[in-house]
Amino acid sequence: MVEVLIVGGGPVGLYLAALLLQEGVKVRILEQRTGRDLHSRAIGIHPPALAALESAGVADTMVEAGVQIRRGVAISGGRTLGSMSFAPVSDRFPFVLSLPQFTTETLLEERVNHLDSSALVRGARVTDIADDGGRVTVSIDGTPGPGGRNPSTRLSAQLLVAADGSRSSVRGLLGIKARPRSYPDHYVMGDFEDSGGHRQEAVLYLEAGGIVESFPLPGGVRRWVARVDRPTQVPDAGELARIVHRRTGVRPEPATNTMLSAFSPRSAMAQRSVAGRAVLIGDAAHEISPIGGQGMNLGWLDAAELAPLICAALAGEPVGRRLQAYAAGRRKAARLARWQSEVNMTLGRPLPRPLLALRSHAIGAVAGIPAANRLVARRFTMQ
Repeated sequence: MVEVLIVGGGPVGLYLAALLLQEGVKVRILEQRTGRDLHSRAIGIHPPALAALESAGVADTMVEAGVQIRRGVAISGGRTLGSMSFAPVSDRFPFVLSLPQFTTETLLEERVNHLDSSALVRGARVTDIADDGGRVTVSIDGTPGPGGRNPSTRLSAQLLVAADGSRSSVRGLLGIKARPRSYPDHYVMGDFEDSGGHRQEAVLYLEAGGIVESFPLPGGVRRWVARVDRPTQVPDAGELARIVHRRTGVRPEPATNTMLSAFSPRSAMAQRSVAGRAVLIGDAAHEISPIGGQGMNLGWLDAAELAPLICAALAGEPVGRRLQAYAAGRRKAARLARWQSEVNMTLGRPLPRPLLALRSHAIGAVAGIPAANRLVARRFTMQ
């Protein structure tokens, strides 16, 4: 008999499932997608999340597969303003790990399958939820079978966890609203062969036309993210390369491009993350701007704190007050993460030359103070 239903088989849902399966909990993960998304969206894994992933037995494998970013560099007008080392932020993981989300999900899914090969159910769309106070039951529509039928079923469990992303269907079925917040920021990004001199460094180019961010990826690839003035369609590789070259002097080779995307950040906070026997985690509870790479990490930390409460509840322990404290604490963490992402976006906005020079001077001054440098590094890595 299933004890916990997890809706959403992305990185957060898979991680929570691994934690619970390790404790002997019977889990089913209901994932609407029939296969993994090949697009490498989130790439940054911060030290607190790596420590949490270690408890699920996947951190070492991820570190082996990724690139360890041990330093960030700020550049403006071809001049280095300052650098930030991640060495002081963690004894165990003194770096930000760069790993494409596709690989992250693959490794987590392998861990889940090792623990229970039947736990993940793909092509399952939740269409209704009923909570009678003792158990929660979901109605599921499946993908068409060999005969062309569209099978449907109902599945019950003691608890339901929604990890189905920013457009959470579970959140809507539970009648929980989310308060959205939009921003005057828009970005284009792409992955190109890395031919520069910053092989294991993150580089922020703070230019008059807007920020350009650059991060190494496994396989000798570098991701370029450029702020643009208005919402835009996905650019072609040549157009993005020209934007990067015009602002930074670095010219990515368009023929080596492997991914292109465009996005306009937003954030949203669910009015509540606990409803009866259901809990929202990750983007279903709090969507954060991807600038700063905190969203996926925040979801993992949600799951790490929630898993012991789930185990206690299944053991018959009263967890009402602990669950209330959990919800309040994770909401506070989400607000802090949102604030940090908003600071990051503000620093990357276009400025007239006099103000750009003033900002560059301030960044250089802060970077030159060791204590301030360490504080910024800790804030950037969610500590």
